[in-house]
Amino acid sequence: MKRSLFFVAIFIFISIGTFAQSPTGSISGKITDGGDQKIIDAATVSLYKSPDSSLVKINITDKQGNFQFQNLKAGGYFLLASSIGHLSTYSPIINLKDGQHLTVATLKLEHEIKTLKGITVSAKKPFIERKIDRTIINVDASITNAGTTALEVLEKSPGVTVDKDGNVSLKGKPNVMIMLDGKPSYLSGDQLASLLKNMPSSAIDQIEIMTNPSAKYDAAGNSGIINIKTKKNKMHGINGSVSATMAQAYYSKPNTSFNINYRTGKVNLFGNYTYSLWQSHRDQTIIRRFRDTSTKQLQTIFDQDIISHHRSDYSGLKAGMDFYASPKTTLGVVFSGYLNPYREISNNQTNLNNAQNRTDSIVIADYTNKGNSKNFSTNLNFWHKFDSSGKEFTVDLDYLDYEQPASSLLANSYFYPDFTVRKSPNALIGDLPSNVKIYSAKTDFTIPLKDAGKIETGLKSSYVTTDNDAVYQNQTANGTTVDEGKTNHFIYKENINAAYINFSKQIKKWGMQAGLRAENTNAKGHQLGNATHPDSSFTKNYVNLFPTVYVSYQLNDKNTFTADYGRRIDRPDYGDLNPFYYFLDEYTYEVGNTLLQPQFSDNIELTHTYNGFLSTTINYTKIHHVFTDVIKQITSERKTFQTKENLASKTTYGIAVSANFPVTKFWSTNLYSNVNYNAFSGVLDGGNLEINATTFMGNMNNQFKFKKGWSAELSGFYRSKSIEGEIVIDPMWRMDAGVQKLILKNKGSLKFGVRDIFNTQNFKGNINYEDIDAYISNYRDNRTFSLTFSYRFGKPIKNQQHRRTGGASEEQNRVKSGGN
Repeated sequence: MKRSLFFVAIFIFISIGTFAQSPTGSISGKITDGGDQKIIDAATVSLYKSPDSSLVKINITDKQGNFQFQNLKAGGYFLLASSIGHLSTYSPIINLKDGQHLTVATLKLEHEIKTLKGITVSAKKPFIERKIDRTIINVDASITNAGTTALEVLEKSPGVTVDKDGNVSLKGKPNVMIMLDGKPSYLSGDQLASLLKNMPSSAIDQIEIMTNPSAKYDAAGNSGIINIKTKKNKMHGINGSVSATMAQAYYSKPNTSFNINYRTGKVNLFGNYTYSLWQSHRDQTIIRRFRDTSTKQLQTIFDQDIISHHRSDYSGLKAGMDFYASPKTTLGVVFSGYLNPYREISNNQTNLNNAQNRTDSIVIADYTNKGNSKNFSTNLNFWHKFDSSGKEFTVDLDYLDYEQPASSLLANSYFYPDFTVRKSPNALIGDLPSNVKIYSAKTDFTIPLKDAGKIETGLKSSYVTTDNDAVYQNQTANGTTVDEGKTNHFIYKENINAAYINFSKQIKKWGMQAGLRAENTNAKGHQLGNATHPDSSFTKNYVNLFPTVYVSYQLNDKNTFTADYGRRIDRPDYGDLNPFYYFLDEYTYEVGNTLLQPQFSDNIELTHTYNGFLSTTINYTKIHHVFTDVIKQITSERKTFQTKENLASKTTYGIAVSANFPVTKFWSTNLYSNVNYNAFSGVLDGGNLEINATTFMGNMNNQFKFKKGWSAELSGFYRSKSIEGEIVIDPMWRMDAGVQKLILKNKGSLKFGVRDIFNTQNFKGNINYEDIDAYISNYRDNRTFSLTFSYRFGKPIKNQQHRRTGGASEEQNRVKSGGN
């Protein structure tokens, strides 16, 4: 905790030092839509120096479309204004005198590119943009993102943490809903981690982080929504980009991507293809101490070392068409899918030691898991704008199909300490196919009101079926027989129907938004039974209401306060309900839980923003019936397994401070720090679980811009001790660095980066609860060197309309996949 306070103190000291050097001039203005003159709130306004186009400050417009840059030195400047659905607009050169307060002419975001005469603009998007309701990560703006994966980009995003299994948390809270292009990924757990590990960062345009979404979004995800937006070219004619990366860690990891767009007349065709060969090396240690359940005297120690190699070949393809039937009506279709054959090979040696830690026997388990995750999805979308006031109607229809054939082989050999054979070897063979089909329909209607008011309303319905069939066979010297105790067949069907209404209005300095979402869930699970579990089924039907409230107040030009509240739900992943066994060895496995219930959370946030760049947020979350990974033990059989269970509750308090500002004319920085207190309280295996920890997390991203197209980056993060259920996790940190050179008339670039320079991002943790006493360490080949070449081609766009994305989101987030 002392170290956490030290970091926060340094952070505040840097911010105060920045204020102390304040000049006196200011530039203010307003942003409107060039077509209908409507006010554009939350537009991004960047201020540059005119002599060298160096970035000075970034701001966003308020609810009236106003912006202001204060404390400016005398000199020449120009502005760059941008907003989603509009093209960027530049201001003329502004000559500011000492102490002068200038109001520039209104900047209108037209559907055409305006050229700026007299200077050469070499500006690019900042790595982090902070909007009123979300934080945006511009992936290509970070040099060290080149050659990485989507999961690795998330790891360095402010407030985001990724655990040893690839699960994502936001501000210390797990169960984030991951969306792809505005629709649910319908993936979760192993499947989502596998997809993010194999999706190259070159295929991603932006990552949007929303900690408390409005009622318009699915209520799933107790800590908010992370929306991954893939690249979509928006140019006339033929335009696109190519990228190729060679990354080297323990193994090589090449990836390539190609994006293309062709627009003519009323038709727009687009597509992209990505390929990634992902390989990893892992050295994992698990030490378990088994004690007498009555006397607690130490009896046995299992010392387990696992070395594994994982390989997957990911190929992803997206293609679609937009048809602009009229200036007010657009029809679209998108086809996408991926193939991801994977294989994991691990060698697991477990020394079975006595209480004096002397080895009595050895078990060696050679494990192979292979399969091919396949996905195909289709989205049909319709958009209609009724008039210039902003009244519009949208429809999304989605179909997704996941096929995941998989097989496993666990071969066990038994030895004495001198490696002479103790007993005959055996093997467990698994055939584990899984199929998921998802259907979704969604419609939204936006009705503008007078005096800066707006009503949004909509409906959504989804239907999901999952079919998981596991057949296990025991292989011994006497032949092969079906293992009836482990063989299982589980079918799950779920229908969710939702309706929402959202009202927002601006009254002078006050901004207000209130919404209500109702969701009706109908689920049915059927376990066909095996030798140990009879045929059984369950049915769940429930209706829940999810209110959201948002209030903002602009005290003056420098200070804005916001407060928001939202209630959310997390339903168990489809795979977590699946009662199948997944083995690491005969003593260690994972199993699902058909009895899992949804968890509900109440979230409150209070935020203060100073001068458009310094933001402080206090948050509180209470999760009811929280479910989390728990480690359980069958002491008499010396077996340990992981499953998910509902605990009583989890409480989180936190404070986050973030800032982005230029340190010098060539150096800009983004700083983020978060201190949160997490406490689990409940009953587990008949014992009272009371565990808590205060965790500090800090992110730093420094961008350096030099002459002749050179730039560099230095970034990193630190996380102190934290908890995940019963597991207490040791601190971890990481530093990244990279350099970039623009080539080929600034249309191409070469990037060289090093990720985790000191190879310090490794997991270590321990469990000490009831009769479980275990230590876990997980070392991966995190240090990675990468070289990336990228090139873009095409001409500026005119009259481009916004392309629709799909409406499926929460269901896709909950499918498990192989290849992890």
